[in-house]
Formats: sequence, structure tokens, C-alpha cells
Amino acid sequence: MDALRRRLPTALNIFDDASDLEMDDLQREFQRRQRERAQALEYGLDEIEEEGKEEEEDDRYLDASESRGKLHVWIKEPRTIRWIRKSFRKFLINFQDNGEYVYVNKIHDMCSNNKQSLEVYYNHISNSFETLAMWIGFEPAIILPYLNTVASEVANQYFAGYENIQSEVYVRIRDLPIKDKLRDLRKDNLNHLVRVEGVITRRSQVFSQLKKVYYECQKCGEIKGPILFHNNEPVKLGACTVCQSNGPFTIERENTVYRNYQKITIQETPGSVQPGRVPRQKEVILLGDNIDMARPGDEVEVTGIYTSRFEYNLNVKHGFPVFSTVIEANYVKRLREIETDELLEEDKFKIKQLSKRHDIGTLIKNSIAPSIYGHYNVKTALALAMFGGEAKDVAGKHRIRGDINVLVLGDPGTAKSQFLKYVEKTFSRCVYTTGKGASAVGLTASVHRDPSTKEWTLEGGALVLADKGICLIDEFDKMNDHDRTSIHEAMEQQTISISKAGIIANLQVRNLFS
Repeated sequence: MDALRRRLPTALNIFDDASDLEMDDLQREFQRRQRERAQALEYGLDEIEEEGKEEEEDDRYLDASESRGKLHVWIKEPRTIRWIRKSFRKFLINFQDNGEYVYVNKIHDMCSNNKQSLEVYYNHISNSFETLAMWIGFEPAIILPYLNTVASEVANQYFAGYENIQSEVYVRIRDLPIKDKLRDLRKDNLNHLVRVEGVITRRSQVFSQLKKVYYECQKCGEIKGPILFHNNEPVKLGACTVCQSNGPFTIERENTVYRNYQKITIQETPGSVQPGRVPRQKEVILLGDNIDMARPGDEVEVTGIYTSRFEYNLNVKHGFPVFSTVIEANYVKRLREIETDELLEEDKFKIKQLSKRHDIGTLIKNSIAPSIYGHYNVKTALALAMFGGEAKDVAGKHRIRGDINVLVLGDPGTAKSQFLKYVEKTFSRCVYTTGKGASAVGLTASVHRDPSTKEWTLEGGALVLADKGICLIDEFDKMNDHDRTSIHEAMEQQTISISKAGIIANLQVRNLFS
């Protein structure tokens, strides 16, 4: 027995609890441990989990609704990291819906198309591992890198060598149950996962941002690194470990890793802003394959990390520490018309019932501004404009717009502005402006320098924000001739062409004018 004890690896430690086992039992136990180790290596596990009772105790200990101590410290412990990785791996491999392995199929589709984003529904994680879902919502900056690593490992498990095509796989969390408004984001939301909607008003160019950098000492040639960049925080290199000098250091370009970086600005949807209030806006950071997911004028839904960053210029003005807030996007989705206002089954049933009435046209006309007597021609025109027409695309060569432009003329005091206000409150996406207070660039688009990057950026105007909606221009006769002629292209072709400061763009303006 002592001889066998010396020959077996000490890591097995099977003699402490079973000192009275026979020789055959010890050999069988040793063979069982060897098979389990080989099986673990076959499935690509980089860490061998403890078996038996210890593993069950870990699950009961970690799969709890509360952490032991502060959450951001608890998650970084090695034991907790192992549980997170193991739980998410089980979720990706074993989650089923209607008898289908949902995320195994998603991984196959992702790898077949050489993509690097894996969309994961939040409620799926919540139903399987409630604790993991809660931690993702409260500490996404710490949890998401672990999930990305596991997703990359599972992808390479099914598609060997996929890491040579995509070095990293990103887990995109979608359909977060809580939807916030841009004007309601406060300090309580900092470092949490948020979900907001808005219209893109500005988009910067694509830059290369440092992700993992190596520095070379110019005096002795020693390489310092790798140094990982997070949240644009400055890096303090200190002294060289070889020659003890303070530099100078230069970037060693051969091993330094970059990533794509883009910044967009989203503004509250015009229809969601309360009357008399100025729309709020927020900057969003796009990384990886989220680059160029949408352009100015598109309405998007952004799920990301609401975080703060130190702004030097802001603190020079105020004289005390002030941090600006941005959203680091994890998932970006463009919203279409059907997704903007989804109809319920009850609404669809009522619409079908109304469509069977022979006087449906008269009913709709009478429902336009019912407090205003008469003006049935104006009400008919506004009803036709709100419903819109059918666009035609002849063999993909010639496009005829289906939307209807309406010009309302009349004496003062005949409720022209009241009609426009009714349309603004009724239609889902609407921008209201006046001819006297509008300029050509304010209606179409403008090009100006970004204050942080000093690069020329494109910012959409009122017509671009009202894409797939209605743009209401009151006091049309008070506009300057130059401003009035600037919207002719938008009215005829439903596009806005920009050629300024080296930026040549063509923006979509699929909306109506009143």
C-alpha cells in the first residue's frame, strides 16, 4: 500500500478518505479519474472542475441570489469565475426551445457566415441561471469578457480553427426587460446594463484604438507589456525593470493589437419628447463589428454599459471633478416601422372589423381634428398624407415615391397650425418646426468639426430625424428663398445629398411635408 501511495500522483489524494480500500478499488478509482480527465480535455475544458460533493457544494454556494461582500469584488474571485464560465458553457450547449438547441444552432450559423457576434436573449439566461442574469445586469463590464471567452471556446469546439478567422467572439445581450429613457439616466444607472432608443444625429469616422500595447525602452531595448487599455484611462509605465530609467518609451508596433472605434450620438425620438422640452442626447461608443451598423437618421435600439469618463476640458471650466457619461454599446438594432409601434392582437382585430365598414373613409376624415368644424378637404388631405401611398420601383431602375406632400393655404385664424399640432400628437414619428426659425442646414444636414476628435462629422437635420415619419413646417411663407429651395430635393427624390469638407453622402428622407 505504501509503495502504491508513492507511485500515484499526489493530486489524486484518494487515500485520505479511503485508507482501508483494497488494491483493486484503488486501481479502479485511479482509472475513473483518468477517464474523467481525458473526457474533460476532449471537450476543450481548460480547467478541470472538482468532482463529486465538492462540485455540488460550489453550485449551492455560488448559485445564490446574494453575493458575499461587494459584488464587483466577489465576481473577480477565481472560484466565482469558474462557476460563471461553467454555467454559461452549460447554457450555450444545453439550452433548448421546442426541442431545438437554440444557441448551438446560432453558433453554427455564426461560424458558417464568418461572423463574430452571438446574440443571446436575456430572458433565456434568466430562466436558466437567474444569478448569472442578475450579475450581467449589475456588473456587465466584468462579466461580459468571461462570456466572450466561453463563446469563443465553444465556437472553436464545434469549428476547429475558427480562432484563425475571428480572434474574438462577442456575446450580444438583447431584449433586456427594462427599457430606459435617455433623459432618465442617472448615477444609479452607472456601470449597469441599460437599454435605450433614439435617432442617430451624428456619426464619426472609424478610428483605430489601442487594445493591447507593448512599449520598448529606448535606452536598453527592454519590452514592457502587454498592457490592456480600459475606459481610455492613462497608463503609468513607471521605471524600466532592467536599466531603471524613466524612458523614453515607444510603442512596439509588431505585437500591439488595435480595435475599431466609432462614436455616434443618439437623440430622443421626436415623438417621445414631451411638449415644451428640449430633446436629450447621449454619445454611444461602438466597437468591433458594431461599427457602421446604422447611419444618421436611423432609429436604433442600443443595449450597452452606461459608464463615465473623465473630461479634461469640462473640468477646466468648472474647477471641480466632473465626469461625462457615455454608453459603450453591446448590442445595436435598427428599428423598422413595424417594430416602432407593434400592434397587439386586439388592435389587429379592431382594424379588421373597421375595414369591413362601407363608411370607413368618412369615419377616418371625421376623426381628424374633431374639435375643428368643417374643412373636410383639409382633413381628407391630412388623412391621405398620414396613411401614405404605395411606392413603386420599376424593375429596380426607376423609383416613384408613394408619400404625399401637403401644402395648406388659408387666411389667418382658420386653424392651419391647429391641424399641424393634431398631426404631431397623433402620428408616431413627427418633427414640428417653423419656417421663420428654420435654416437650410437645420432642415437638411450640416457638416462641422467634432469637438473631441477635431474631425469633420455629418449631423442630420429635422428632415433626416423625421425619416419614415412626417415633417411639419409651419409658416412656410416666412422661410427665406434659399432655405425653401434646399428642401426641393427632399420633397421630390426623398434624399439629401451632401458634399462638404470632403464628406460626400446621400441621406434618406422618406417622410411627408405639411
